[in-house]
Amino acid sequence: MKIALSRYGWFTAGVLLNAFGVALITKAALGTSPISSLPYVLSLRFPVTLGQFTFLMNMLFILAQVLLLRKDFRPVQLLQVAVNVVFSLFIDVSMGLLSWMEVGVLPMRLLALAVGCAVLGFGISVEVAPRVLMVPGEGIVQAIAVVTGRQFGNVKTAFDATLVSTALLLSLLFFHQLQGLEIGTIFSALAVGRFVNLYNRRLPLISRISALGART
Repeated sequence: MKIALSRYGWFTAGVLLNAFGVALITKAALGTSPISSLPYVLSLRFPVTLGQFTFLMNMLFILAQVLLLRKDFRPVQLLQVAVNVVFSLFIDVSMGLLSWMEVGVLPMRLLALAVGCAVLGFGISVEVAPRVLMVPGEGIVQAIAVVTGRQFGNVKTAFDATLVSTALLLSLLFFHQLQGLEIGTIFSALAVGRFVNLYNRRLPLISRISALGART
């Protein structure tokens, strides 16, 4: 029980770090992460927050997993709903905590973007290491990979590209120009995975968290 609580504790910490990383990237005002691109563009058009649109999108992802996997959908993955509540809520909390942040000059915006990517990458490493649950954005990619027989990484790339493309089209439709999608979206798509790989290779903490999962 102690090990199980520790695993879920680390998983929750990773989810919170992910939310803060997304907020920090967004506050850099150079775009946002690919997974958040669609809810961010929608939040710029409608009086609904980034966290609230993220919640709605992730609920659709969970429903899609159930429909795609059917009897192969494990009931424990319904806990993704609780994860979605925490993640989405903490995005808005983090945006509020960072409300003081005004990064006007480009070097400061780039610095904030880089730090945000580093935080998001660390959060992903901590979230994945205990091997307890999938977050909705990864769960839907895994479900598509299982159904289509494609590799997870290839599906992930195509999925993120679809989200960004949809956000781009909506931005042009709503604002007749790009809003919420800039170089930061591309940078985060390229940088976050590299940070994850770096942490997984170099940080003893990640190995210790992974060992908790191996002991169950």
